[in-house]
Amino acid sequence: MKKLKLELNLVLPEIDHSDACVHFLTERLQVQSGVDYVHIARTNGYADLCIHYDPNLLSLSQIERLALTAGAAVTSQYRHEQISLTSIDAADVADTVTARLTALPGMVHANVNYAAGLAFVAYDTAQLQRADINRVLQSMGYHARDQRPVQPSAPHGDPQAADDHNHGSAPSFLPHWAQERWPLLLVAAAGFFLVIGWVGEIFFGLASQVALLFYILAYLAGGYDVAMHALPALFRGRFDTDVLMLAAAAGAAILGEWAEGAFLLFLFGLGHAGEHYALDRARNAIGALGALMPRQAYLKQGEQIVEQPVETLQIGDVVVVRPGDRLPVDGEIVRGSSAIDQAAITGESVPVAKGEGDAVFAGSINQENALDVRITRLAQDNTLSRIMQLVAEAQAQQSPTQQFTQRFTAWFVPAVLIFVGLVIVAPPLIGWMPLQESFYRAMLLLVAASPCALAIGAPAAVLAGIAQGARNGVLIKGGVHLENLGSLNVMAFDKTGTLTAGKFQLTDIVPVNGATPDALLSVAAAAEQHANHPLAAAVVQAARQKKLDLPAAEGLENISGRGVKSTVNGQPVLIGSLQLFRETDGHAPSASVVEAVHRLEADGKSTMAVSQNGRFLGVLALADVARPDIHITLAALVELGVQKLVMLTGDNESVARRIGAEVGVTDVRAGLLPEQKLDAIQRLQQEFGPIAMVGDGVNDAPALATATVGIAMGGAGTAVALETADVALMADDVGKLPFAVGLSRFSRSIIRQNLVISLGVIALLILSSVFGVIQLSGAVILHEGSTIVVVLNALRLLTYRQ
Repeated sequence: MKKLKLELNLVLPEIDHSDACVHFLTERLQVQSGVDYVHIARTNGYADLCIHYDPNLLSLSQIERLALTAGAAVTSQYRHEQISLTSIDAADVADTVTARLTALPGMVHANVNYAAGLAFVAYDTAQLQRADINRVLQSMGYHARDQRPVQPSAPHGDPQAADDHNHGSAPSFLPHWAQERWPLLLVAAAGFFLVIGWVGEIFFGLASQVALLFYILAYLAGGYDVAMHALPALFRGRFDTDVLMLAAAAGAAILGEWAEGAFLLFLFGLGHAGEHYALDRARNAIGALGALMPRQAYLKQGEQIVEQPVETLQIGDVVVVRPGDRLPVDGEIVRGSSAIDQAAITGESVPVAKGEGDAVFAGSINQENALDVRITRLAQDNTLSRIMQLVAEAQAQQSPTQQFTQRFTAWFVPAVLIFVGLVIVAPPLIGWMPLQESFYRAMLLLVAASPCALAIGAPAAVLAGIAQGARNGVLIKGGVHLENLGSLNVMAFDKTGTLTAGKFQLTDIVPVNGATPDALLSVAAAAEQHANHPLAAAVVQAARQKKLDLPAAEGLENISGRGVKSTVNGQPVLIGSLQLFRETDGHAPSASVVEAVHRLEADGKSTMAVSQNGRFLGVLALADVARPDIHITLAALVELGVQKLVMLTGDNESVARRIGAEVGVTDVRAGLLPEQKLDAIQRLQQEFGPIAMVGDGVNDAPALATATVGIAMGGAGTAVALETADVALMADDVGKLPFAVGLSRFSRSIIRQNLVISLGVIALLILSSVFGVIQLSGAVILHEGSTIVVVLNALRLLTYRQ
């Protein structure tokens, strides 16, 4: 037997390795003749498809072809979609819809996120079609619409947008403006009839029969939307919040407490309206990303410029972007230069100067001059589209607190219903109170125990936290990462490109033999400007920054591992290591040169000695220097409560110690290969618990995947960073870390506050209702008030600033 190992994302490019559909791939391959065993191997956060096969029956190329064909068939057969549901009106209703979708034949898995207003489904197209899913949703009273991350939100007044918009339970014969405001109109009508009946009866002697008529009208207005959702759920055996509220209102009517029942329905509708308004703010913060994508682009066709839909453009096409316009594509500037506002993509507050050869991103704003941009990614693959896709996927993931509240609610609601029955029956049997009073207290208990605030508190906070992060260039890919990042006490950092700039810079100029610093630098730069080594580029850049006139140079010769030879102003020039001069006749390095080289290299710097016409001019030292203000960033992390900052690097100990002392990390671990970085992360986890790893998302991928939270730099330009990490800093700016950690800690605090508020109100209302301390109207006020309070509390995250 032989074994073939393929990266799973190559075989199933559109399906995550944790998805249930991966099982269907292994099943397909397992039945192939010659295949002995198929399984998924997960290592360091990566997933590989391992196929054990008989080489006498299948060749390597055949088994590869079988795997790719099976993968294509699974991808084609098992569809993964996001469906926008604009009429879901309660968190427990989302659970009801999830259960109904999951029960459909051919449905692999389904999840409805109330806070985000999205349903995430995976289904077998051989058994189930999207139209079937839509019909089921419509039978439950919910409108389905495809989630299209590439397309921007339709502007107001767009007929297509109006046609696609859902008006919930609003009668279709009503004018459009009334359908748009149907829930508010019902709430207003319920309140109007309630006030007329109550005020008329109490203060103006209105006949009780007439007052009852107004209360019934208030019932009809306030209970219409509730009944539209509650009754179908009840017939299917599902008891959600709407059922409890409708039962409580019916119970009040049975007891003759019409005013209290009408007040209950009015406040329930008013609370829902306030809750939806607040949640819409968080949803719009994410949905606004879609509005950043222009629908049209100006395509260059020879000498003509033609307006074209963005989705029709191809890689290699050149588009013209006028000053003030948003860029319609990801691409590379081929002509022109301008300041680009990338705040919507990277969170950078200051426009970035861009010129020919620089990368630009769809959704950013061209501020100054016209640009010609060559397309490098299709519309569905550009950075903004990937951000929107990942943000939508992040909303589908549940935080630990959300998982707890779901488990709690699963047993709590049935327990309450049993307790309600006992409250109705037991007190009259033991002579504690009459049936009418026990029934009234049971109705109070129905309202009191409804876990609305508990169900919405955590999802609303996660939604707002992810939205605020995305608006500021920090992509957090799920509620679990949002909570985990806020609980960390240890962070590990890659050195090169994370704590340092990742580019060599000239740090020291040491002239000898009477040479001036400028003369030394100009001779070296003249020779090195024809080389392509990173050290050479740093020397030339330093000379340009000092605006030195460079003498004429020619005949560059590279001496591998030693340095270069050239001719400057007609005189031979040698630049390189001490070994280069020791191996060249008549160029033995002087004591002053040797001393300077040893001193600078002891500080972890790279050196190059320079001689012209046999005479030493001096020594240049270069180093990968720390990012500007990185010490401020790390100090801010310490202030936020991160207790240990660890640098992991493959550099030698002296270089690592120098950089570590400069930036302010608390621990340095040097000389590490990529797999040793992984071992270091695992040891730190064992010693200190959850840990975050910050890197560039390429060579640090194993460590990023293994850490509790992997944070990648430069997500806007690096597909690997977006896919590998749990959190991506869209700008190549480690200064965003304190914002990310602070936002996560604030989110964690808000989630805990919401948990305390919701559980506290439920406990208070249950006790007060059982012992008759509170009336039905007071219970409704506290119930609906707590739901609005937790949503408004979650919206505080949208105001978070570093």
